Amino acid sequence: MYKIATSHEFDAPAAVLWDFLQDFAHIERWWPRHDPAVQIDRVDMEGEGIGMIRHIYNKGYDAPVSERLDALDPQKLTYSLSIVGNKPMGLTHYQATGRVEALPGDRSRLNYASEFMTESGKPDDAEAWLRMAYELMFAGLAAAVTRRAGQ
Repeated sequence: MYKIATSHEFDAPAAVLWDFLQDFAHIERWWPRHDPAVQIDRVDMEGEGIGMIRHIYNKGYDAPVSERLDALDPQKLTYSLSIVGNKPMGLTHYQATGRVEALPGDRSRLNYASEFMTESGKPDDAEAWLRMAYELMFAGLAAAVTRRAGQ
C-alpha cells in the first residue's frame, strides 16, 4: 500500500471551501476548465448521498474515472471517496480522505490523504498522475473560491 499526504491553503473561509467539496455531484463547479492535462467532458451520477458514484468522463480518456462517496461529515468538514470500476494508471485500489481546516484570517486548508495499490507493484507512474490530479484539484478550488469571493 502506498500513501500520499498533501495540503493546500486557500484565501477563503472553511465554509466556502467546504461548500464546493461537499457538493460531490458537481465537481465541474470547481475543476479547472482550461488545463489540458485533465479536462472534464461530462459527469454522470449514479445514486444519491453516501454511496453515490460520479462517473467523470475526461477528454482523451477511454473510460470514466468513477468515484464513490464513502463518507461525508459536515461537522468535521471531512469526506472520503474511492475509485471504483475501471481504474486509471494501473491502480487496483484507491481511497482518499479530504479534511477542511479553518485558519486564522478567514483562510482555510484542505488536507488530502490517499492510499493506493498498483497492478505492477510499482507506484511511480500512478503517484505522478495522482499528484498531478491533486495539483489540478487545488488550482480549481483556488479559482472557484476566488470567483465566489468576487460575487
